[in-house]
Amino acid sequence: MAIVKASMAGTVWKIVVAEGEKVTAGQDVVILESMKMEIPIAAEEDGVVTKIIANEGDFINVDDDILEIE
Repeated sequence: MAIVKASMAGTVWKIVVAEGEKVTAGQDVVILESMKMEIPIAAEEDGVVTKIIANEGDFINVDDDILEIE
């Protein structure tokens, strides 16, 4: 199991995957907004999204969990 974590503090602007969806390494799974910039966060490995932890609109800090991939 891999956990996708925030690389910087910001607001979860958009979650671009759903639970049960297959993802590949390098695929954008979440877009954060920080200082009026959109920052894509990518999956680090192939797998299936098993749990979305953060919600759109949530403020998250560096290294906060966003979603799980198995």
